[in-house]
Amino acid sequence: WLETIATLSSHGLRVLALLRGTLDKGSVKEGEALKPEFVRDREPWLTLVGLCAIMDPPRPECIDAIAEAHGAGVRVAMITGDHRDTALAIGANLGLVDAEHTSAITGPELDSMNDDEIKAAVMKYNVFARASPENKIRIVKALQAQGEVCSMTGDGVNDAPALKAADMGVAMGKEGTDVAREAAEMILA
Repeated sequence: WLETIATLSSHGLRVLALLRGTLDKGSVKEGEALKPEFVRDREPWLTLVGLCAIMDPPRPECIDAIAEAHGAGVRVAMITGDHRDTALAIGANLGLVDAEHTSAITGPELDSMNDDEIKAAVMKYNVFARASPENKIRIVKALQAQGEVCSMTGDGVNDAPALKAADMGVAMGKEGTDVAREAAEMILA
């Protein structure tokens, strides 16, 4: 399974594992919000039955916009919650992976770094995978500490703190959340 997941991810696909398990009747109440501990803190009880790969390719206008930004001397980076291999494949498709920025770094790797190590990492990588909202803020602040003018684009509640911390927070108008729009300086229609 892991080899198949790695292969699918390396092609820029988002991969979901499909599992099944049996629970005693009444062990879950209707409407109950299940937390990760519900799955994690039990004896192994789930069986992997398959994988589902989803393609969500970048829009052509996004690829063009990044190329135009590069032509103007603007460095573009991508911060995503996607798996490292998926993020790297999408980043390569967007033109974010080059001779200077050849790999990706993950949120958990950033979590283990001190401020000086993060300052070095934000200059080395253009692709940040499995990033948490806290990682996004640290990335923005580390770029600013390196003298970079940092813009952040986002559309979700989890993007709002980094939108606020950036020199220019840019929210998505139609698809974005109210929280992201309120945190941003600019809203794209």
